[in-house]
Amino acid sequence: MHAIRLHAFGPADNLTYEEVEDPRPGPGQVRVAVHAAGVHLLDTALREGVRGPGPAPATLPTVPGREIAGTVDALGEGAPADLLGRRVVAHLGFHPGGYAALAVTEADRLHEIPHPLDFAQAVAMIGTGRTTMGIVQFAEPGPADVVLVPAAAGGIGTLLVQYAKNAGATVIGLAGGPAKTARARAAGADLAVDYTRPDWPELLDAHRGKVTLLYDGVGGDTARTAVTLLAPHGRHIVFGWSSQGVTSDSPYLVEGLSTNVLGPEMMRRAGGTNPLRTLELRALTQAAEGRLTPAVHRFPLREAAAAHRALETRRTTGKVVLEP
Repeated sequence: MHAIRLHAFGPADNLTYEEVEDPRPGPGQVRVAVHAAGVHLLDTALREGVRGPGPAPATLPTVPGREIAGTVDALGEGAPADLLGRRVVAHLGFHPGGYAALAVTEADRLHEIPHPLDFAQAVAMIGTGRTTMGIVQFAEPGPADVVLVPAAAGGIGTLLVQYAKNAGATVIGLAGGPAKTARARAAGADLAVDYTRPDWPELLDAHRGKVTLLYDGVGGDTARTAVTLLAPHGRHIVFGWSSQGVTSDSPYLVEGLSTNVLGPEMMRRAGGTNPLRTLELRALTQAAEGRLTPAVHRFPLREAAAAHRALETRRTTGKVVLEP
C-alpha cells in the first residue's frame, strides 16, 4: 500500500509518500481501506517532535494521522463479522497510522458512517466535531447571546458558527481575508470581519461591551482585542491558541470571564463510560440530521506535506482531509 512516512522530525518536507507493507489486524481489530484521513494542527507539532498537550511524538519511522474514514476490508480474530464491508469512521487515539491507504484499529473504536455523510465529512466530525461538542458543553449559546468566533472559517470555527446560529444567537465571525469572511457568512455569521485589516477592532465598535460569548481557539493579539468586546458578565471559552503555537500555555485569560476547557473537565461533562465516544456520537448525529455541516479542505494523500504547510500558514478553510 501507499502511505505517508516520517523518518526524521522536522519540516513538512520530511513527510514522504512511500510504498510500505500492508498492515494486518490483530485480535479484536479491523483493517480499514482509508478513503479520508484527517489532518490536525497537533499533527504538525508531532511532526516536528514537539512535546505538548496530548500524545507524545511517535517513535520513528512512523505513519502519522489519527482520524480515518473508509470501508472495513479485513477482520482480526474475534472482530464482529458483520463489520466487513461497512462504511466506518474512527479516531485512532494515541496510535497513529491514518495517512495511508490501509489502517488498523480496534473494532470498538468504529462508528458506522450515517447517511448522508461522505467519508471526508465523517472524518471531520470524528475529531473536529467531537471537540466542538465538548466546547459547547461549557457555554451553550441562546437567542439572547451575541457570539464572537475567531477563526470562523476553520474546522471548529465553522461548526461553532453554525451551532450558535441554530441556537438563535447573533453571530460575529472573524476570519483572515475576503474568501474566508465569505465562508463565515455562508456558515451563518450575521457579521464577518477580516481580522487581517489593521482597523478590524473599529469595525466592531457598535458591539463593544455587547458580546456575551467568545469561543476562542486563537489566543494571542486577536484574543487580547476580542476580550475587550465582552459584556460585563460575558463568557470567554478558551480551547486553543493557534496563533501562539500549539504548545503555548499562556493564552490570554481574564479572571472571572475566561474558562480554559482543555483537560479532564471536558470528559467529565460529556459523561458516560466512554466520554470521547459520547462526544463523537453527538457530533455525527448533529451532522447526519443536517444541523452541522463541516467545511472540508481536501488534499491528495501524496500531498500531505503541502497540506501541513497550508495548515501551518493558515491557507486552509475548514477541516483538512487527505484522500488516497
